[in-house]
Amino acid sequence: MTQWGSCSLGEQGYSPIEILRYFYGESIYINTAEQISGIPISWPGYELTIGSSGDKVRHVQEQLDTIATIYSAIPGIAQDGVYGPATAEAVKTFQSIFGLPQTGVINFATWNKISQIYVGITRIAELN
Repeated sequence: MTQWGSCSLGEQGYSPIEILRYFYGESIYINTAEQISGIPISWPGYELTIGSSGDKVRHVQEQLDTIATIYSAIPGIAQDGVYGPATAEAVKTFQSIFGLPQTGVINFATWNKISQIYVGITRIAELN
């Protein structure tokens, strides 16, 4: 909507809802939710590799371990938030199965493919 002037409206202090109503009228219905669950976490913005740790690593380990229940060639891994050799091996196997370069590193393409396959097998959303 920036081409329509939404950025300018934001700079003038309009809230997101006020911007939407500016373009779509006062009768627009906006629904809210207390909590949204089941949505995969977004790409961290940096590669995950041996030595990485934290919530993003734990998240991808959980997804890979779930995927491994369907794709049994992928070894099960500990969901400890530490990117070690076992996680790298699971990533390499995943990459091999899904036609990605077998680096053992989770880059943007690998992260998105893991999320896509995870969503597909857990049926929390439709694949395109």
